[in-house]
Amino acid sequence: MSEHFEQEPHNAITDSGIARVIPCKKLEMKDPLKWLALGLRDLLRAPFLTVFFGLFFAAIPWFITYLVALTGWHLVILPAMVCFMLIGPFLAAGLYDISWELEKGHKPSLWHSIKAVSRNAVNEWGFGIMLMVLMIFWLRVASMIHALYPSYYGDNLEELLPFLILGTVVGAIFTAIVFFLSAFTQPILMERKVDMATAVLTSVNAVWLNKGPMLFWGGIIVTTVFIGFITGFVGFIFLMPLIGYATWHGYIDAIETKRERKFE
Repeated sequence: MSEHFEQEPHNAITDSGIARVIPCKKLEMKDPLKWLALGLRDLLRAPFLTVFFGLFFAAIPWFITYLVALTGWHLVILPAMVCFMLIGPFLAAGLYDISWELEKGHKPSLWHSIKAVSRNAVNEWGFGIMLMVLMIFWLRVASMIHALYPSYYGDNLEELLPFLILGTVVGAIFTAIVFFLSAFTQPILMERKVDMATAVLTSVNAVWLNKGPMLFWGGIIVTTVFIGFITGFVGFIFLMPLIGYATWHGYIDAIETKRERKFE
């Protein structure tokens, strides 16, 4: 890699003046498949930690579904799925740390992974709070949509269809926003110890300048979440760690460095 960053294309993100934007690389459509392959390698090299974090990820949607069954409000499942995708990047910090340790040639440990959030604590917790605010905002919007649903309608598909379409469109918009904001934010904060605004804008810029490959990557993530739900959450035990590991390799591929990484 070159000693200095290449000139970043000017756009509304880089010229915003909110924070500096770390330049990104040009990705290819096949790159997300490479990230998955590298993520699978990490999964096989750290099976115990993979299962530990995987069980944690599987427990979250199970608990959401339990609440749905407990309250009888079955229409909460759509916003609940989006909420799961909102908090996923923040909870994946431990998985990023595992891939980082393997990349360094170190043996990853549970304690080291748990401490991952503390490396850039203020900004990482700020990022977590930002995701939580978005999650709460989405829940309020979902509640408003549900309130507009006529109580005299039945539960057949034809009557539910307008509500499901509206909820899906709004949920997709929120998911896209969160994807832009969080695609690479957490790995940036972990490795570079920059401020949250820099990490978020860098993530947004990288996604914007690589729309094709990142749309493909986003589709893989959505498909993974869907598979996890239809397998009764068992799929999350392995699929979410796989996505976490792959995301770290995506970050390495997407975001420039001033000089070549030299791990001890």
